[in-house]
Amino acid sequence: MVRVWRAWVFTLGTEVVSGRVVNTNAAYLGRRLTLLGFNVLGVVSLIDDVELISEFISYVLSSKPDLLVTTGGLGPTYDDVTLEALAKALRVGLRLNEEALRSIKEKYDVLKLPLTPERIKMAYMPEGSEVIPNDVGTAPGCMVRREETLIISLPGVPRELESMWESYVEPKLRELGVRRVFAERSFKVSGVPESSAAKVVKEVLRKYENVYIKTHPKGHEISAPILEIYVQVFNDDLSAAEETASKVLEELKKSLVSIGGVIT
Repeated sequence: MVRVWRAWVFTLGTEVVSGRVVNTNAAYLGRRLTLLGFNVLGVVSLIDDVELISEFISYVLSSKPDLLVTTGGLGPTYDDVTLEALAKALRVGLRLNEEALRSIKEKYDVLKLPLTPERIKMAYMPEGSEVIPNDVGTAPGCMVRREETLIISLPGVPRELESMWESYVEPKLRELGVRRVFAERSFKVSGVPESSAAKVVKEVLRKYENVYIKTHPKGHEISAPILEIYVQVFNDDLSAAEETASKVLEELKKSLVSIGGVIT
C-alpha cells in the first residue's frame, strides 16, 4: 500500500491576490513537492490579513496534513504578518528568536546599519520554531511542527525562496522518508473534441489505480480540436509506475484513434 504524503501551499500577499505579481512560487513549490513524492492538495492565496490567514491555516491544520508551506509575509514592513498569523493559528506566542536576530544583525552590520524595530521584527517567530537560513536575503524562514504537520514558512521573493528550498528545506524533507515516485507521459491528438475524449478517459481510469489523466485543449473544440493528453502514474516502485504509464498511454491512443483521432 502506497502511503500518501499530503501537502498544502499558502502563497500570501495582497500583491499576489490582486494580480500585480505573478504567482510563480505556487508553480515552483507544486512541482518540487510533487517530484519529492507529496500529493499537493491545494494552493491558497490570501491578502496580508492576520485574521484571514490564521483562519485558513487553522482549517487546513484540522485535517492533519503532513506538510504546510507558506511563502511571503516575513519581511520588515507593516503588511508582513504571516508569522503573526501562524502563531495565532497555533495558539502560541510570537517570540524573539535569538538565532534569527543574530543572523539579521550580521547582515546589517556589513552595511553598518543599526537594528531598527522594523529589522528586529523579522526575528519574531512562533514559539518552538527552528530557523531556516536565508543566504540570499535578510528575512530568515522558520520551521515548526504541530502534531503530525510540519510547517515551513519562507520569504515570497522567488530567488530567496528557491535558494532556501534547494539548499535547506528539500534535504530536510527527504529525511522524512517520503517515498512516492511517479511516471509521466504525454502526447497530442487532433480531430477529437475534449467532450468526446472525456468518455475515453473515464473508461481507462476505471481500470487502473493511482493514475491521473488530464486533457489540455490546444485548439478549438468545434472547428479544429487538438488535445494534449497528460498521464501521471504514482507507485512506490518506479519500474511498476513506468510500466503502467506505458499501458495507459497505449490504451488512450488506441481508443482515441478509433473515434477519429490522429496522434501527433
